Amino acid sequence: MIQGKTNAMRILDSNKITYSTHSYENKDGKIDGVAVAHKIGKDVNQVFKTLVTQGHSKDFYVFVIPVSEELDMKKASKIAQEKNIEMIQVKDINKITGYIRGGCSPLGMKKIFKTFFQEDALLFDTIIFSGGKIGAQIEINPNDITKVIDCSFVDVIK
Repeated sequence: MIQGKTNAMRILDSNKITYSTHSYENKDGKIDGVAVAHKIGKDVNQVFKTLVTQGHSKDFYVFVIPVSEELDMKKASKIAQEKNIEMIQVKDINKITGYIRGGCSPLGMKKIFKTFFQEDALLFDTIIFSGGKIGAQIEINPNDITKVIDCSFVDVIK
């Protein structure tokens, strides 16, 4: 059971967005997206991970892709209109987003960053992503996400 609401959940509540939550045991240390999908009994194509990148301009960008997929850096650079783009270092996640590795949600970051969801999200009635802490996942209609964050649905996977 998820103890308390996260910032991501409070944002959805304040905007009257319907969502559900899933919790999973993490004492085994397996918090990667594929393990989480299996733990909550969901298709790996429906469970998404949040990746934070930095462009040549030093601006940050968020990419939300299926947990079993890999971000295509060339596509990501082109979509972000950057010369190139790189993943931020794990040690910088909290400083930049306010979240920790394994608990980074595309909702409720410290600052607002341009966010891109893999377009495959629109193939599902609902998608699942981190609720803002390890052990918590949010399930939501992908179209509802656009009501709370400025995001686009694009092709950014390999």
